[in-house]
Amino acid sequence: MKSLTAAEFVQELHKLRVSEGVEHNQGLKADASDEFIGVRMGSIFKLAKQFVNMPLTEVETLLDSPVHEVRVGAVSIMDYQARSKKLPDAQRKALFDLYIRRHDRINSWDLVDRAVIYVVGGYLHDQPRDILYKLARSKHPMERRSAILCTMFFMRQDDVEDTVKLSELLVHDDSDSVNKAVGWMLRELGKKDMSRLLQFLDTYAATMPRVTFRYATEHFTLEQKQRYAK
Repeated sequence: MKSLTAAEFVQELHKLRVSEGVEHNQGLKADASDEFIGVRMGSIFKLAKQFVNMPLTEVETLLDSPVHEVRVGAVSIMDYQARSKKLPDAQRKALFDLYIRRHDRINSWDLVDRAVIYVVGGYLHDQPRDILYKLARSKHPMERRSAILCTMFFMRQDDVEDTVKLSELLVHDDSDSVNKAVGWMLRELGKKDMSRLLQFLDTYAATMPRVTFRYATEHFTLEQKQRYAK
């Protein structure tokens, strides 16, 4: 039986290195301390599935790694665990707690996107959501991105209220990563409740960042977009 330890995961990950992958992955660099070993994302996801039952103490060890691909593996394992409908409530909460407590290591958009919908949204869908408003006011852009993106899970349950409220909080954010996330969730809002999206745009289209507007109206006709032309 495979040893489900952080050390074993890292050992297997190094076997998947491909030199041509390094330059592409460098675009995901979160800060100066990030290192890349050159492993394709698809390969990391497949390896994470083999380690899906890794204890969270070992997953946290992966999160501590300076190697970006190792942290991708960590959040992928967390995501796969959170997607299980058979996951005990205590384990679901433990995943959520780990994500929030170690958000300092989930510090780039790809790491947030890989896990937040099921790990955070999946836990909070029937829990108080005050933490999201705390994250939305964080000085760290990736925490703000987590706050809005996890509402994707709620919208899949036809619950759009937090998407609207958090978008209002973040609509004038100074981070491009957050601007794109808000636009993405507004676009998803339109699929669920177009009237709410149009109401939001009537209020904020003139002042929101252009990238947010582009994302939010991606599926609009030219005529619909011109309604909001300055």
